[in-house]
Amino acid sequence: MNSILDRFFHYSALGSSFRTEVVAGLSTFAAMAYIICVQPALFSGQMTGSVTGMPFGPLVTTTCLASAIGTLLMGLLANYPVGLAPGMGTNFFVLFSVMGGCAVITGAKAGEPVIWQTAMGVVLISGVLFLITSFTRLRQLMMTALSPSLKYGIVTGIGLLIAMIGLKNGGIIGVVDGQWTLKTAVTDTPSLIFFTGLIVITVLHHFRVKGGVLLGILASALVAYGCGEIRFSGVVGVPANPLPVMFKADVVSVWEHWLALLPLIFICFFMDMFDTMGAILGVATSARLLNRNHEVDRIERVFAADATATVVGALCGQSTVTSYLESAAGVEAGGKTGLTAVVIALCFLGAMFFSPLIMAVAGYAPVTSAALVVVGVMMMRTVSEIAWDDYTEGVPAFLIFVGIPFSGSIVGGIALGLVLYPFIKIGSGRIRELNVFSYLSAAFLLLYLILLSGR
Repeated sequence: MNSILDRFFHYSALGSSFRTEVVAGLSTFAAMAYIICVQPALFSGQMTGSVTGMPFGPLVTTTCLASAIGTLLMGLLANYPVGLAPGMGTNFFVLFSVMGGCAVITGAKAGEPVIWQTAMGVVLISGVLFLITSFTRLRQLMMTALSPSLKYGIVTGIGLLIAMIGLKNGGIIGVVDGQWTLKTAVTDTPSLIFFTGLIVITVLHHFRVKGGVLLGILASALVAYGCGEIRFSGVVGVPANPLPVMFKADVVSVWEHWLALLPLIFICFFMDMFDTMGAILGVATSARLLNRNHEVDRIERVFAADATATVVGALCGQSTVTSYLESAAGVEAGGKTGLTAVVIALCFLGAMFFSPLIMAVAGYAPVTSAALVVVGVMMMRTVSEIAWDDYTEGVPAFLIFVGIPFSGSIVGGIALGLVLYPFIKIGSGRIRELNVFSYLSAAFLLLYLILLSGR
């Protein structure tokens, strides 16, 4: 068996071994397993106190399924040690912006299935477009449509929004008389749970302990259990039936409202592409898998695997499934091939059978609140990469950076920067830094804002 796997994955030729690849897979899974708790709580509305109409149990099952299939595709098709799951940041974009836009555009009320089913149709179509462009020259043109500063502005802006939700769920901040304010009752149970998780995660990260976020969530859950806020009905059980959320993507509804939804499809497509490229470059660099030209080999296979994973995720009732930077944990453990990804996929499949534990832990919002703040911290790392000295880059990036959390709208914050970007470049005499997709980005978002404001 070892020789068969080695002939397929070539881990010996890359200086790895079967044992090393397995350990690397377990390390990466530990680092990204928090998504199994966060994603169902987010999409079911339990995390945000909203009504989405998507049941928690089936979302646990499909989160694991989508992650397992996507990761398996990356391992078998591209032979890269990368784990995939519904992306942090893109999941919030789909919940707030895509579902919010679909609600306005379709005229449906909160909780009606047509909203999230249309949103899944948007994600599905964006994945198909990503798959098509993976094998064309359009891929490179689109990668340069947004400057690095704008990309970093989007990442950091979403990170701030995620952190704000974590602070709110942890009882640290709240809205009083229409204004965000620091809550004085920080000794309340939600705050105690939040601080416990935050301290545990931070200390574990300091000592580079694998799976620190997941262990922090479990520590918060124990405090919540001790305070009588959650009850465990079991640890292992049969996975919930996924059919209530599977194969529900409503492409017909998207077609009926295609003009208004086109900007959302466009943004989902771009976010998936940029997330994938960023994660793959980071992991490939750490694993020393770049070729002599400092490029990623088999990049078209990497993109194809990621795009197919997004399509599968939409069919599973999930937001964009993308490559995870947490895969660096496995690379640090020595993983170099797709066998690492196969191990991660098997772990996600096994996690489905722990749904009773996951439902108890993630069903109480304060338990995952500290994890959201730490995820926000992770996404803030790139703020120093924004070209602040270049005002034609820094100002649009700043508008995105502050526009997303201050407006509470991801698409609104992105629109602030991207709509103004070409005008600033033209006015500064730097028109050559734009391409056709820069203008299309601004036009689509402006059209979206116009159409949305009239409803």
